[in-house]
Amino acid sequence: MTASTEASPLIAAPLGKRDLNVSFEFFPPKTDKMQTQLWESIKRLEPLNPSFVSVTYGAGGSTRERTHDTVARIRKETSLAPAAHLTCVEATREEVNEVAKAYWEAGVKHIVALRGDPPEVGGTYSPHPGGYPYAVDLVKGLRDVADFEISVAAYPEVHPAAASPEADLDNLKRKIDAGATRAITQYVFDVDMYRRFMDRVRAAGITVPVVPGILPVTNFATVVRFSGACGTSVPKWMHELFDGLDADPESRKLVAATLAAEQCRALYDDGVTDFHFYTLNRADLVYAICHILGVRAAKPASDTTTEPKTEGASA
Repeated sequence: MTASTEASPLIAAPLGKRDLNVSFEFFPPKTDKMQTQLWESIKRLEPLNPSFVSVTYGAGGSTRERTHDTVARIRKETSLAPAAHLTCVEATREEVNEVAKAYWEAGVKHIVALRGDPPEVGGTYSPHPGGYPYAVDLVKGLRDVADFEISVAAYPEVHPAAASPEADLDNLKRKIDAGATRAITQYVFDVDMYRRFMDRVRAAGITVPVVPGILPVTNFATVVRFSGACGTSVPKWMHELFDGLDADPESRKLVAATLAAEQCRALYDDGVTDFHFYTLNRADLVYAICHILGVRAAKPASDTTTEPKTEGASA
């Protein structure tokens, strides 16, 4: 993917285009306090009209019930279109199919199909004897359950368990060929990394949307540790950018919002119109970034001001 030579006129100007779409990822809460924070975040971001919101599934299926409850509540109590994560780990095909059927019957038509992480952190993945071995098998199985919209994962910097970049890309293509309708990438900080990945994706004949994952940096030290575990590189310039801000959360937020907004703007200038935000169940940074990009709540009909209206992403 070659960078566009026609840059946005002003770095701080909202993109303001109706073709700009955002989606948000949440995780199911473990405590009452986390539950309150999650729903405050959901209600804060709901007016931005995201194309969908996804809810993650814990390692080994450890949050299966909490994921289902969160997705069902989003479906029932908000205007949002929820997408439920579903994995292959620690479950038979029949159990996975029953979960998928329950989602369909509850009106949840979008599944994020993943292999999933082993139950033990740092453990080795081993397919369940009676389950779906890998994500490509899960995609095929979901296609037999119902006509789901299916998103899958993509890895610009290669999945840590992949034998090679070529094998990883081939696995992505097989998931798409099996019936996935969209890929969402692991978060990536280096825009050129995503561009090179997309050159390889399109050369492989993959034509579905491949949505870049955007992670606003709430805690840089935590991001560095997590990135090391999942195989995402943190460029040297980011270390320099956040240097000295460990004890200054307000400045860190300003830097993080600016960084993510510039990342999205650079990709938008390349022609990317969809962005998936890993919210970590916090709305403040994501809301600010979307505001900078021009993704905003529609103004009430009673608003008679002459200021141009910029609506949020279309569903």
